[in-house]
Amino acid sequence: MKVVILGAGESGMGAVKLARKLGYDIFLSDKGNIALPYQAILNDWKIAWEHGQHTENKILDADLVVKSPGIPDKVPLIQKIAQHGIPIISEIEFACRHTDAQLIAITGSNGKTTVTSLTYQLLKNAGFHVGLGGNIGQSFAGQVAEKDFDYYVLEISSFQLDGIVDFHPHIAILTNITPDHLDRYDYQFEKYAHSKMRITENQTQQDHFIYCAEDPATLECLEKYEVKSQLHSFGLKENNRYAAQKIENHLQFFIKNRTFKIPIDALSLKGPHNQLNMMATSLIGMLLNIDIETIYKTFCSFQNLEHRMEKVAKIQDVLYINDSKATNVISVQYALETIQQPIIWIVGGVDKGNDYSILLPLVRQKVKHIIALGVDNSKILQAFANEIPPIVEANSMETAVQFAHDFAQLGDCVLLSPACASFDLFQNYEDRGTQFKENVKMLA
Repeated sequence: MKVVILGAGESGMGAVKLARKLGYDIFLSDKGNIALPYQAILNDWKIAWEHGQHTENKILDADLVVKSPGIPDKVPLIQKIAQHGIPIISEIEFACRHTDAQLIAITGSNGKTTVTSLTYQLLKNAGFHVGLGGNIGQSFAGQVAEKDFDYYVLEISSFQLDGIVDFHPHIAILTNITPDHLDRYDYQFEKYAHSKMRITENQTQQDHFIYCAEDPATLECLEKYEVKSQLHSFGLKENNRYAAQKIENHLQFFIKNRTFKIPIDALSLKGPHNQLNMMATSLIGMLLNIDIETIYKTFCSFQNLEHRMEKVAKIQDVLYINDSKATNVISVQYALETIQQPIIWIVGGVDKGNDYSILLPLVRQKVKHIIALGVDNSKILQAFANEIPPIVEANSMETAVQFAHDFAQLGDCVLLSPACASFDLFQNYEDRGTQFKENVKMLA
């Protein structure tokens, strides 16, 4: 079989590993530059590759194309491949065809990384032979090629779901659906929501779907789409129809005739959004018959991830928080709700179709100063100029952090929570968060 792999990032190189193990004829093509270490690996494996271009006649000779999730379907090359009748799939679809492992897949506009990481830690603590992949950690396909675990906990983006055919998680989790990546979906929220719901597409009555019963978009989708799997809901209200709910100062869970409670004060992750994340994770644990003590200990000890409400430093009684992973307005909303101090807010980047009006009440209540960090800050200025004047603009993290330091007073919090993608000034959200931390530490 001739396989063309488009994109030489983590997922592309993972697909190369799996295709090589399967003995396929491989051609890797990347319109950008392939990192030197990856070039060395490809040469050592004698894999045909190119970068800086796409050679159409080689690509259109494929029996199968595995596409990076970062490449939109509307790109002319992708449309031409489809017109030639060549199957185009995502790396997660490629991987799932070559493993018998049980898949636990988590998607959602917000919270999916936390739920994925927390679930992975829970399964590890319970002694499962488990891998972590998808949109986080190592490539799913690469792990199937090299290790092939019994279970995989996968963070799945809408872009990855756009490229599935038979992808079939035994347990699927949808944390929520709020506007995000609308630039990729013709600015139509319905198309984005449809992509998220595809996580249930191949499930059967033997599978499970866990969802937030208080998310309006999810409830609307459940009325529109036929979901064959067993449904388990969670929410912050007290409701006897929920499998997980908040009752006074406890979270309570009930599934498979098992019930347990955990005090909210004992949870290591704070805030209502993290209570929802732990509810979703607990239901996974109970479906997999993990003992209550292991769930309890995991929830009490789990540490928040880098670039997600990460406390960087406290300098002259000013707290600096790195929330670079907050790339949409709902993520920022969670951050603003959680922080109790007056806030100097660093926001901006590549807008993805955000509606900033959602944030206005919290901004009026909590934000003292806004620093717009991006190449084009026009939408930030338009949304908030009349609320928090004057807004200052920065075109580097060094400048943004210096502005924040100049504005901050005793007891304030400097929050990097951009609500936007990072690609105008940074390689990715990790690079943005790392630069923030480096510049903050230089203030000490």
